[in-house]
Amino acid sequence: MSVRVGILGATGAVGQRFIQLLDDHETFEIAALTASESSAGETYRDAAKWRVNTPIPDAVAEMTVGATTPEAVPDDVDLLFSSLPSSVAAAVEPDFLEAGYVVSSNSSNDRMAPDVPLTIPEINADHLELIEVQRENRGWDGALIKNPNCSTITMVPTLAALDQFGLERVSVSTLQAVSGAGYSGVTSMEIIDNAIPHIGGEEEKMESESRKLLGDFDGAEVTLHGADVTASCNRIPTLDGHLENVFADLTEDPDAEDIAAAMRDYPGVDLPSAPEQLIHVFEDPMRPQPRLDRERGDGMAICAGGIQATDEGVKYNCLAHNTIRGAAGASVLNGELLVEDGWI
Repeated sequence: MSVRVGILGATGAVGQRFIQLLDDHETFEIAALTASESSAGETYRDAAKWRVNTPIPDAVAEMTVGATTPEAVPDDVDLLFSSLPSSVAAAVEPDFLEAGYVVSSNSSNDRMAPDVPLTIPEINADHLELIEVQRENRGWDGALIKNPNCSTITMVPTLAALDQFGLERVSVSTLQAVSGAGYSGVTSMEIIDNAIPHIGGEEEKMESESRKLLGDFDGAEVTLHGADVTASCNRIPTLDGHLENVFADLTEDPDAEDIAAAMRDYPGVDLPSAPEQLIHVFEDPMRPQPRLDRERGDGMAICAGGIQATDEGVKYNCLAHNTIRGAAGASVLNGELLVEDGWI
C-alpha cells in the first residue's frame, strides 16, 4: 500500500527531518511540500537551507514548494505531516482539516484540546478514537492528531512502565539539546560555555501533556492521570538528544531490578518506524549519554539508566533523540498508526 503524503513547513528544521525519515519509506510517498509565501514556487533545493547530516533526496530536491494552503496540495494526498510553528499551525491547520485532510502534527497548538488525540502509539493508541468525537464536535471531514513535546515523549514511556507500581508524583529536570530550539533558536554566544535554566513554555507542556498521555479514555473523553508532575527545563550545549533526571513517587515498593525489568519489558508496536525495543535500559550508571545513545533504534528508542530505588519510589535518567523520536519521527509513527488502524 502506497500512501501519498505532504509536509507542511517542509523547509524548517523538523520539516527537513521529515524529508530524511520519509525517504524510501515503505508506505509513505512524498507528494507535496509547503512553506512560507517567500519560498513558494522555488525548488526545494533552493528553498531549504539543508542542515540534516544526509543529502537531500534527489527526487525531493527538484520538487516545487507550494504555499501552505489547501489549494496548493493535490487532492490525492492522503495524509499531511505538519511541522509548522504553533502560531502558524493554529491559524492554518483548520483550513486543511475542513478541506478533508488528515493531519499528523508536531506543532504544539491543540495538544491539550479535549477532542484532539495526543498520541504515542506504544502508550495510548486507543486515544485515536477521539477522532470520531472531534469530527462530530467540529463538523469537518479531516482529522487532527498530535504528538507530544520532545521532552515529554522522552519521559512518558518510562512513566508508563512505572504506572503498574502506582505512579503518584513525578519531578523531572531536563538537559535539552540546542536543536530543540530550531536552527536559529539559540545563538552560539548564548549557549557555548553555558547552560540556560529556563525554556519558555516547556515546563507547562511536560506537566500537562504527560497526564493526558497516561490518562484513561472512556470512548468520549480522556481523564487526565492523577499523578502530580513538576518539571524544570534547561538548555545545554549538546546538538541532539534530551537527557532527563526523573524522580518518581510510587505507592508500591519495587526494587531497582523490578523497575528495570518493567521498563525493559514494556511492549512496543509493530509499525515500520518503531524500534524493536521501546526502552533500552543500561546497567552502566554512566549511561545514557546524548552523543553515545541518541541514535539507538534509528533515533526512535528511549534510553534509561541510573535506576535507583528510593524511600519514595525511584530515581533514574532517560534520553531520546529530540528531533527524531521527539518530533518528526513521532509524527511519522502516528501516521503509520493512522494507516494501521484504518483512519487513512
